[in-house]
Parts: sequence; structure tokens; C-alpha cells
Amino acid sequence: MQYSSLKKTVLSIAISSLFISAAVQAQTSNQASKPAADEKATAVIVTGTRVANRSVTDTSAPVDVISAESLQNSGVTEINQALSIALPSLNFPRPGLTDGTDTIRPATLRGLGPDQTLVLVNSKRRHASSLVNVNGTVGRGTAAVDLNTIPTSIVKNIEVLRDGASAQYGSDAISGVINLRLRQDRDGGEATLSYGERITSYDFIPGTPPTGATWSAPGTSRSRHDGNTTTASIWKGFSFGESGYVTVAAELKDQKHTERGGWDFRQQYPLVSGAFDPREKDFNRFDAWYGEPDLKQDTVFVNAGETLSGGTKIYAWASYQKRDAVSAGNFRRALQDQNIISIYPNGFLPQIAPRVDDYSATFGTSWLAGDWDMDASLGYGKNKMQFAVQNSLNRSIGPTSKTAFDAGGFAYDQLVFNLTAVNSFKVGMASPLSFATGFEMRREGYTLTAGEPDSYRFGGEKLANGSPTAPGAQVFPGFTPANASDNSRSAAGVFVDVETNFTKEWMASAAARAEHYSDFGSNVTGKLTSRYNFSKEFALRGTVQNGFRAPSPQQQFFTSTATNFINGVPFEITTFTPGSAAAIALGAKPLEPEKSVNASFGAVFNFGKFGLTVDAYHIDITNRIVLSENLTATNVRNYLTAQGFVGIGGGRFFINGVDTSTKGLDIVANYLVVDPSAGRFDFTLAGNFTKTRVTKVPQTAQLAALSPAPVLFDRINVLAFEKGQPRNKINASVDWKLNEFGATLRATRYGEVIDPGTTPALDQVLSPKTLVDMEFRYSVNKQWKVAVGADNVFDVYSDPRPPALNTNGAASFSNYSPFGRSGRFVYGRVTYTF
Repeated sequence: MQYSSLKKTVLSIAISSLFISAAVQAQTSNQASKPAADEKATAVIVTGTRVANRSVTDTSAPVDVISAESLQNSGVTEINQALSIALPSLNFPRPGLTDGTDTIRPATLRGLGPDQTLVLVNSKRRHASSLVNVNGTVGRGTAAVDLNTIPTSIVKNIEVLRDGASAQYGSDAISGVINLRLRQDRDGGEATLSYGERITSYDFIPGTPPTGATWSAPGTSRSRHDGNTTTASIWKGFSFGESGYVTVAAELKDQKHTERGGWDFRQQYPLVSGAFDPREKDFNRFDAWYGEPDLKQDTVFVNAGETLSGGTKIYAWASYQKRDAVSAGNFRRALQDQNIISIYPNGFLPQIAPRVDDYSATFGTSWLAGDWDMDASLGYGKNKMQFAVQNSLNRSIGPTSKTAFDAGGFAYDQLVFNLTAVNSFKVGMASPLSFATGFEMRREGYTLTAGEPDSYRFGGEKLANGSPTAPGAQVFPGFTPANASDNSRSAAGVFVDVETNFTKEWMASAAARAEHYSDFGSNVTGKLTSRYNFSKEFALRGTVQNGFRAPSPQQQFFTSTATNFINGVPFEITTFTPGSAAAIALGAKPLEPEKSVNASFGAVFNFGKFGLTVDAYHIDITNRIVLSENLTATNVRNYLTAQGFVGIGGGRFFINGVDTSTKGLDIVANYLVVDPSAGRFDFTLAGNFTKTRVTKVPQTAQLAALSPAPVLFDRINVLAFEKGQPRNKINASVDWKLNEFGATLRATRYGEVIDPGTTPALDQVLSPKTLVDMEFRYSVNKQWKVAVGADNVFDVYSDPRPPALNTNGAASFSNYSPFGRSGRFVYGRVTYTF
């Protein structure tokens, strides 16, 4: 075991060293993607600037361009996963045993929150997911855009602006902007079929069975062949008129679940005449589904446009995705109070089966009004998530309980109207002054629907000792009628954006934006950027700005209730809305926007086929919105009772008040080698180094007056902000092509992470790990291409959790692992171009 692990580490480091040595010989370009030699100087970006024909090498802030080909050259066909291996500043941790977050998983940029990155499609704001992450994972308390609702086959490229941009785009763009640009093909097409599975083995640390037990651990490792994934995708371009295009993309995905749980060492059955039940010895103690969920996903995306007489353009796109997933909770043993022996004589594994429906439609037009380039658009998007619970029961109903339940759900929708106008004026500078202005109006809605009564009600059943049982479906009690709501808000904003070259070498820009929200008032942001080209080979650039993120409707209106019996008395434990009476009694106030001050300074080096960018950044965020701790101590319950809230046993709520300071460095390098006999090699080396400190935590006068005073934001959440994501991440890759052959070799090193515990003694340090991916491609002819490969070739896992942190054997790896815990994925792919 130790030799095998050492061998993997040595090989990984050796491969990484090859890339690093190549990059030392050459300095590289400022984009993490690898453009062709003739594309380097001409690749035009639209994110972060409204100047036409701005090259990616001429930007005043770092912009990465990820090509469609780069998105396809990996085994796992998810945009979030593709971005995480292409960009060291983006992380995608893939947690498990986290209810709905198993199905909709968030990504982060520069170590900040998932909802602090703005996502655009064709430069228009994309709607967020309806899910707010309320479990103890990276991104707790946030609701972010689900990038995996967009099929990779419709994407032309992705531009990632690693810089704040609230003054240009509005709320959410604190850490950066991800802009997905869609295909606009009038002909041609491509069909792809891929299949892969996890072929892996992992180590776990087994716990100690009870004294006198007749069973023992089968070892400390386990082999698995699971996670079988089939993906079929197609895109096709159609033409109409002289310039009209309709590009249609569709994708079908079928993924089987993975099991990465450890060995359940606990007693499973009641004692028989004072002795262990004989069934204990033969019981399958790998009883958890800790891993990837079962998932079936159907997606269609259409992008269309036409140029009319007079130069007026119309454009539109629409999408729909249906996602059915099944994940699991913790195993309920036969002897547990949560079980009913007559229904599940051997215990049961309750399952959560979310159904996600996501759809969007945008229509717009652009035209010339004199010298002004005008653009107007109207877009709508909705994400709906309904929860079913299966293989479960409502213990309080007793032996007549159902085993499947409709638990209710929620939906978020967004309607956005944009109007922009762009012109340029000669003002005696080295270039015309680009002037852009416009406004945006947005309506957001959030609804929460109750589940069926059996999913949440108390049926009156008691335990053998006379104690009442907890109501609701095991693993995920349904939303109650008291939780149900239908809320909306509106926002309006105006902006001004100017950019010019004062001299041939010195470019600068400025932007300002004012917005008004119906629920919390107004906000003003501004941004200044500059770049100075000392020569064709060297430039300096920098930005300074303030930004903001409006509280999401999900944070304002999500609520859920669970009834707990304490000493035989029922108490409602609630996730309160900040405006509820009980939350206000505990000190909650209406949510306000998060505010940031961003500064960055960077250098750009270009030497022909060599290039290098180094960008340092400092981001201070005040008034961050967080989900409080569970406030259920006796003094909290007594306080609520004294305030007239009888039967409410406490809970949690969203609150402003966390301040953070993030400092970091992005280094991106690329080196292109073309040899007629050896082929074309694109080397890339990129790294992100980030450190975040929590400088303030929230408190309320009401809770501070209690003794002992409850903690609103404890050390676990502080450490999750400061050390829950890698402080450094390094990506190294090479793409090779020679005639009909091609290959990609990639290594990603994830730095140290801490999985925080309730005390320092329970903190787990996750050591740095390096994952290697490999793919080989062969073009049979102009139409057919085949590829085989493996993600995580050397089958690397995070450090296993000790029994003290894994008391039921299920969660054998930390949810803070920055690359999940899935192991090696081996795949094949066939592509037909027409």
C-alpha cells in the first residue's frame, strides 16, 4: 500500500516537473487556454470591455479563454469540471451526503463564495439555481448558477475575467465573471458518444467494533468498478436567408452512482438473549452511497440570429434541461429508533431523489442609431427543484407509514431587460474615446411549495419507552405549509463605461454603475483600470474598484422546519427567514448587500511564442451574508419562550456581518513549439496562490445578553473560509498534435486544505495531492475521430478520515477535498463530424 502510494506520488511529480522545466525555458501567454499561433494576437474577447476588437493580449485585467476543444478533451463532460482543470483559480469540490447539493454542486473562483462570481451567456446575465446550500460544505449559505445546465456542445468558448466587475455588470461580480459564448454555425455539425467508468481502489480507516463482536474489518482498502457514464451529444448548424443561423445542441447523460463509503463497524441488530444477532457477521457493512449520485439528464439548447436589411441584427437563444438524480443519506440500522423492524428488518438506506427543471429564453436586437451601436434584449430563466424521498419512512406514523414521499421544493426565476448604447468620439487622444451607457431592469422571484402531509406530519407513534418519535420522512422531512411562500423583488440600474488610449502606450478606462433594489435600497460602484505597454514584449496593468453582491431571494426567503422532541416536548427547529418574528427576536435584520474593494496589479510578458502573466490581487469584502449556527441551546429556547414564541426551539437564519480579506497571485504561462517532424506542442503552466482571513464575525445584542452567549459564526465556518479551499493550486498541461494523432497530458496539484472540527484536535489536515489526466486521439478520416483516456490516471484520493471524524463509517473522505473522492475514470469517445 505504502509503496503503491509512493510510486504514484513520484510519477505525478515527475510528469509535473517536465511541464515546469519547459515553462522555465519559456515564458508564456496570459491565457490558460492554448490558442493556435495565428490566433494568439487576434483572439477577440468581449468580457470586461465594450471596445470592439480588443485582443486577449491587450486587456487591462486577466482574461482566460477556454476553447470548445479544450472543454471536450477530458473524460468528465461537465463545464464546472472542465473549468476546474483548466483554471487554477477555480475550484469544484464535489461534496456528498449533502441533500440537494449532491445534485447541484457549486464552484468557486479565487477562494471566494460560489455566488460571488457572475455568470453570463453571450454577455447576458444567467439565472441562478433555486437551491441554497445549507449543509456544512464549501459555499454553505449560497445559491449560485448551475453551469452544468449548459451542454458543452453549444459552447464556442468560455471567457473568464479574473477580476471584479460590479461596475460593468452589476451584482455578483466580486471575484470575477464567467462568460459562455455560444456557437453561431450556419452549417456543419458534430455528434459525440462517450462512455466511461470508475476503475478504482481506495484506502479507508476502519473503526473498532464493539467489545465481543463477531465481525471484523475485511481490510483497509476496497476496489470498485462503478460510476458508469454514457453521454451522447450532438450539435448542428442550419442556415436561412443570407446570414441567418440556427445552431441546435442536445445532450443525453446517464450516470450511475459511486460508493466511496468506509466500513460500518457499528452493531446493526438488537441483541438476541443478550448476545449479538448471528446476522451481524454476514451483514454488508459497506452500506453507504457516499459518492456521485445516480443521474439522468436531458438537455437541449438553441442559438439563432439573423442580419436584416439596414444592418439590424436579431438574436435569440433558449434552453431546457431535465435532471433526475438519486443520492442517499446515512444508513439507518435495524436497531435504531428511526427504523420500524416490520418495514425494514435489516435497516434501510434512505434516498433523496431531486427533479430539476431548468429553462431559459432570451431575445434581442442590435442596430445602428446614427453613430450609436444599440442593443436591447429581454431574457427569462427559471430553475425548479422538487424533492422526492424514497426507501424511507415516517417513524411517527408507525408500521402503516409510506416508504416514498413528495417532500415539496422551490423555484427561482429571473426576468431581465437590457438596453446599451456604444459610441466612440475623437477627443485628441491616441485612440477614440469609447463611450458606453445603458440600463438594466430585473425582476426575481422565489417560491417554496409544501410537500404532502405524510412527508412532514407527526403521526403520534411513540417508542417502546413512551418517548415520542421525530416526525417527517427520514433523511429529508418535507416542507410544511407554514414554509410555503411566493415572493419577488425588482431592481433597476444604469451604467457608464469609458475607455481610451491617452498615448499609444497608455490605455485607461473607467466605469460607474448605480442600482436600486426594491427590498434594500440603492448601491453605487465604480472601477478604474489602466495598462501601460513599455514595449511589445512587456506591459503593466492594474485595476481598483468597489463591488457588491445583493442578497439573493433564496437567502431572504428560504425556510424549513423540523420538529424535535426534547424531554418529550415537541420543539420546532427552523431555518428562519431574516424577516420572521422569531429571527428578529434573536437579532436578525433585513439583509443588506455585501460590499467589496478590489485592487489588482499585474505584468504581461510576450516574446513571440513565449508569454507570461503575473497578477496580484487584494479583495476586502464587508458584510458578507452567512447562515448562522444552529441556535438550539436551552437558554435560546427559554429566551424565545419568554418572548412569546411557545414551541419554537430555536434554529438558524441568514445574517450580514462577516468581513474577509483575500490576497492572492495568479501566474499563467504558455509556450508553443512547432516542429514539422515531431508535431505541435502547447505547454501551459498556471498557478493560483490565495490566502483569506476572516477579520470580523457577526453578533447580535439579543444573543450577546444570554449566558453563555451563543456563537453565531463558529470556528468551523471561520476555518472553512480561511482554509477550506487550497491555498495554492498548480495546473500543468501539454497538448500535442501530429497529422491524425493527438494527445493531452495534464497534471493538477492541489495544495493543503483543512477540514475544520469543533475543536483543534478534530481538525483534519488534507495533504497536497497531484492528479494526472491523459488522453490520446486519432482521426480516422475527416469525419471520424476516436479518443481514449483516463482522468486521475494514478487513482489519487484525499487523505481518509479517521474513525473519530467518521463515526458511522459512511463519510470516509472529507467533503473539503478540492477534487472530490471518485478515483480513476477510464473512458472512450467517438466523434463524427458532418
